[in-house]
Amino acid sequence: MPARMRDLFPDPNDAPDTLEGVLERFTFVNEENGWSVVRMLVEGERDLVTAVGNLVGVRIGETIRLKGAWVEDRRYGRQFKVAAFTPVLPSTPAGIEKYLGSGVIAGVGPKTAEKIVAAFGAATLDVLTDEPEKLRGIRGLGKKAKAIAAEWKAQRAVHEVMTFLHSLGLGTALAVRVWKKYGPRTTEVVKGDPYRLAAEVVGIGFLTADRMAVNLGIPPSAPERAEAGAMHVLRESQSEGHCYLPREELADRTRELLGPEGAPAEDAIGRIAERGLAIVEQDGVYTAELHAAEVAAARSLRDLLDAPPVDVPIDADRALAWFEGRAHIQLAEGQRQAILSGIRNKATVITGGPGTGKTTLVRGLSDIFRAKGLRLALCSPTGRASRRLESAAGAKAKTIHRTLEWNPKTGQPQRNRVHPLEADVVIVDEASMLDIVLFALLLDAIPPAARLILVGDADQLPSVGPGSVLRDVIASKALEVVRLTHIFRQEARSLIVTNAHAVLHGEMPQPLGDDFAFVEKENPEEALAAIVELASRELPRRLGLSPADVQVLVPMHKGTLGAIALNAALQDRLNQKGPKAVPQRNLRIGDKVMQVKNDYELDVFNGDLGLVTAVDAEDGIVTVTFDGRPCAYDADNLDTLELAYACTIHKSQGSEYPAAVIALHTQHFPMLQRNLLYTAITRGKRFVAIVGSKRALRTAVANDRERGRYTRLAGRMG
Repeated sequence: MPARMRDLFPDPNDAPDTLEGVLERFTFVNEENGWSVVRMLVEGERDLVTAVGNLVGVRIGETIRLKGAWVEDRRYGRQFKVAAFTPVLPSTPAGIEKYLGSGVIAGVGPKTAEKIVAAFGAATLDVLTDEPEKLRGIRGLGKKAKAIAAEWKAQRAVHEVMTFLHSLGLGTALAVRVWKKYGPRTTEVVKGDPYRLAAEVVGIGFLTADRMAVNLGIPPSAPERAEAGAMHVLRESQSEGHCYLPREELADRTRELLGPEGAPAEDAIGRIAERGLAIVEQDGVYTAELHAAEVAAARSLRDLLDAPPVDVPIDADRALAWFEGRAHIQLAEGQRQAILSGIRNKATVITGGPGTGKTTLVRGLSDIFRAKGLRLALCSPTGRASRRLESAAGAKAKTIHRTLEWNPKTGQPQRNRVHPLEADVVIVDEASMLDIVLFALLLDAIPPAARLILVGDADQLPSVGPGSVLRDVIASKALEVVRLTHIFRQEARSLIVTNAHAVLHGEMPQPLGDDFAFVEKENPEEALAAIVELASRELPRRLGLSPADVQVLVPMHKGTLGAIALNAALQDRLNQKGPKAVPQRNLRIGDKVMQVKNDYELDVFNGDLGLVTAVDAEDGIVTVTFDGRPCAYDADNLDTLELAYACTIHKSQGSEYPAAVIALHTQHFPMLQRNLLYTAITRGKRFVAIVGSKRALRTAVANDRERGRYTRLAGRMG
């Protein structure tokens, strides 16, 4: 179980406290995930006790045994936070009658309970479970007998499954997810192949499934364990940006994961290929999904290039002159070439760094196409980037997911080859952020006659997801590529722009200017203190900003100057007195947070920044507001939020901040690369400060060796 989930939902075997009592009433219950607030009658307690947690399937009148911990909530007082629970069934006739008469079974009240217990006595619950047909012999039950038996069976199924999953070491929150996925088939599925959960249930990875398998008695040498391990390694490599792994590297990584007792990794690779889970191609191994995406992207782009454009004649030279007159500007040669290419070609790539005029040419292309009556679809991978695109183009822009009309219920876009976009021109900004899956889905939805224009900075970090789409498209030479290199005079006065380009060319940045500073701090603790001071007080005061407008950027999560430590220090400085929303996750009302995984139901995506604005401990709901839009989180999806006073540079892609403070130290050595520093500097709009060691700065500037990604998109398009 990931550390974040373990913090929020402690393993029941680790829970230090137990509580047993009769459930008297529900204060709140979330039917979607079982999160409940209940009041319990506990022996030795004068007043009813409040318990809070995932309590799927429990009913009023039941005796339940809880594992968890006592906490003191600032608003609601003493509560028992539930990690796991077990129903405790009564054994005496009097206890059974009270239990059944409490309404635990729909349609059974005190009088009906009395009749049933009178017939079967202490054996009543055994009869309900094993011989429910005997209920028909009780006078007066009639047709109700069948309904009572069905309701009892359904309840027992939930209880038995939850107890079974708890016995395998699974906490209640993850057990709820498993139940929601498989329902009454849960026990059968888990016993048959616990490793299946790693691929099909969010929050359960290979290591969690492996622990469950051990508890089920599955030996380490089991072939299915090796197959699951190989698939786990393939999926993990996607988080490194790879579309595939060389077969030998996959085998080596799998052997390391499985340990000496594991089944042969090579055999496992062969079996997952035979089952269609993986595709072996030219000694590279893909997951079936990524292979399909890469092949589809290449095919769709070739088809788009081969199809004739929409039949609307445009005199490119006249269109250029019209836009220059309309905008009262004279375009640079690179900008002219970019607009001409966008007009004349079915597909074009426009790439360039900060200050090279990408915004102007996006406006120019948009104005020209609209003037000719062509329908535009303007989109970008993130919400923030799409809003900047909308401002630049003077026309409505959306995220790519919204453009594709993503359906959260099916997990698929509604726009596709059969139901394409209603667009004659598709302009994609921040194209360096495109991963191979999103690119394939977008291309599938573009009408054959439409033009495609990809705009982005190929020198930035590649996408967080798998693939290196923009660079691969450029390398394929299948599209015309226009590189913008001229820095405009007004932009050249900015040290942010000047230093970004200096770093890109392997030169040290100038240390001080009106919008840029390098603060040398060799000692990590001193660097941390300086970053906190700059982000929380100095830059907001100097620039007239809110601290929320200052983003701290770091190369990695861990360490004294990692995102975790800096978030803790900044939260302590900026929001120490904020009411605790979720103590186990250290979230407080007023905290700046980031979504770290796409959530199609909430319409919130990886990298979106929000603010914790409310918490309702009664129903376990935390409200996070994204750009004025409130979103409700519960125990099921809180692990998709992280504190965001500081974030990794990778997570900042596609975003711009009024001010950015960059931590750069030798302790970040594995990540010190030129394109990482370049990307970080280009995130700042009004001011950028680098805090750290000069040696680390030199290392990053000098290191132009990028971590390669295993992709074959360029070759497929050639």
